[in-house]
Amino acid sequence: MGLTNNDIFKKLRVAHKLRDDEIVEICKLADFEVTKSEIGAIFRNENHKNFMKCGDQLLRNFLNGLIIYLRGPKE
Repeated sequence: MGLTNNDIFKKLRVAHKLRDDEIVEICKLADFEVTKSEIGAIFRNENHKNFMKCGDQLLRNFLNGLIIYLRGPKE
């Protein structure tokens, strides 16, 4: 099976050395609200009772926020 949204999110987190609070701030840059507990649930093991699947909307907004975080806002 291919990569899931959770796998992609985890790889981006490790590659950019991001903490949960930084991920929350990045999502805010894309006008998307997410809590630290939701972020923690996404990064849990699939077998954990509090595991949460990362939806397309969350990943899309995180990627949009990451662009702003890395490049700066559009002029």
